[in-house]
Amino acid sequence: MFLPSSRQIAWLFAVTTVSIGYALYLRHQVIEQSAVGIACEVTPQTWLCMTRRAALMLFAPSVFGFVAIAASLLNLVRPSVVLCSVALIAGGFGIVLYNVALSALSAALLILSLARAAPEPE
Repeated sequence: MFLPSSRQIAWLFAVTTVSIGYALYLRHQVIEQSAVGIACEVTPQTWLCMTRRAALMLFAPSVFGFVAIAASLLNLVRPSVVLCSVALIAGGFGIVLYNVALSALSAALLILSLARAAPEPE
């Protein structure tokens, strides 16, 4: 079975917590605040406005969900902590930033990947 070590689990937990926390910050403090949107029209070159614009450009075509699905499928075929990290980050952003359907499917695929055999050491 694909079973991450305790250090890898701690890494996955930390990465997931930070990505979901940042996605929540983006959604509630940057994207949904009309004052920030108005300020970004006046001075669009700040770090906050560029992050806001990038998040808006990525969630409209469901990029977060598609990246999460791709990483989860690859993790299902060949389980690794790196692919699991990418899937958790993209899935967390997708769930918080309005790409819920694809990101939830990605989470289900991640759960299935835990039932897969671990790759053989080379």
